[in-house]
Amino acid sequence: MDTGISIVYQDEYLLVVDKPAGLLSVPGRLPENFDSVALRLKNHVHAQARIVHRLDCDTSGIMVLALDADSHRELSRQFHDREVAKIYEALVFGAPQANEGEINLPLRYDADRKPRHCVDHVQGKPAQTFWKVLDRAPLFTRVELRPYTGRSHQLRVHMLSLGHPMLGDSLYADGLALAAAARLCLHARELQITHPGSGQSMTFFSPTPF
Repeated sequence: MDTGISIVYQDEYLLVVDKPAGLLSVPGRLPENFDSVALRLKNHVHAQARIVHRLDCDTSGIMVLALDADSHRELSRQFHDREVAKIYEALVFGAPQANEGEINLPLRYDADRKPRHCVDHVQGKPAQTFWKVLDRAPLFTRVELRPYTGRSHQLRVHMLSLGHPMLGDSLYADGLALAAAARLCLHARELQITHPGSGQSMTFFSPTPF
């Protein structure tokens, strides 16, 4: 069966895939939200596939899954201890004045506007993002994003905090920024991990589709 998910790399320890936009990483609570990366791969590729980290439903790009308990434990530790390197690419509305920068703004779940998240300097958890302009167009800017922390919606909210929502973002953009793209223009382009079996550093890449 064609899962609709491209396999980038596979061995006895791990599975690296290119997640399409619009697909959940893990099953949701309701039956209509069961379809997900985890379920498709577990049912049709490898029965022991285990999710290590998540991407937002509307975000595309590189994800790694573990194929045994020890690999899952080690890869999860790497993400928890921030030993992995993640690089994203996005299109944001408008033109940032600087060519690069760092965002340190604490984030929390916004229970009054589910499923959004928001900046909260009192109750929020620390969140840090490094960003750099790759290219500029009249109405939007292509940026590279390197999150140090991994909070939910971190990149989307951090760029919004600069006044530059991501194109096609149905949660945080409106007007021209929302209408400018048919999908959220956020892609997990690169992921560097330490292989749980060999101990070697490995980097996986997915070309940005927008």
